[in-house]
Amino acid sequence: MQRQLAVWSRWLHIYLSLMSFGAILFFSITGLTLNHPDWFFSESTKTVEGTVPREWLQLQQPPPENRDESDYGHEVDRLAVVEFLRGEHGLSGRMTEFLSFQDECEVTFQGPGYAATARIRRDDGTYSVSVISNDLVSMLNDLHKGRHTGAEWSVVIDISAIISALVAITGLILVFFLKLHRKLRLSLAVAGILLILWMFRIAIN
Repeated sequence: MQRQLAVWSRWLHIYLSLMSFGAILFFSITGLTLNHPDWFFSESTKTVEGTVPREWLQLQQPPPENRDESDYGHEVDRLAVVEFLRGEHGLSGRMTEFLSFQDECEVTFQGPGYAATARIRRDDGTYSVSVISNDLVSMLNDLHKGRHTGAEWSVVIDISAIISALVAITGLILVFFLKLHRKLRLSLAVAGILLILWMFRIAIN
């Protein structure tokens, strides 16, 4: 039983380490850059203008029941407006907010290291879009945090976390089957855990 556990632990440790090499390296490097945002930072801002068809902003639709009096979303063809802005100006990221007021609409697109906000006048359809693009490091930092990344990247983070935990656990199990310097290795593992707990206590106090 012990021999089988040792074999499986070694097998899992080796192959999970290889599988997760890219993820561990990515989250390690971006953890460092995330902790020091002043090392790398570059931001560019641009503003574009245009006009959307007025009929998209003045639909003759009855208001839904129990609507917020400040919300005029039922009078706006949101899908048409969003697709128009994407196609016209190449806006990327996910549409995270679409606010419809009596006089104007505000549409927000967000992605890793990216944000665009469009303000549209409902009376004539004119609009301006402010686009903020950060550098590659800022984009990678947002990926590390899972910020504005969508469900797919969230799954990547979850899988990476699970595999990393398994690598650590199987590595610890292997220590018990290595007689040479076993006590030293276990002492180092315990010391590492205690160090993290000590730093955690300092950080929250």
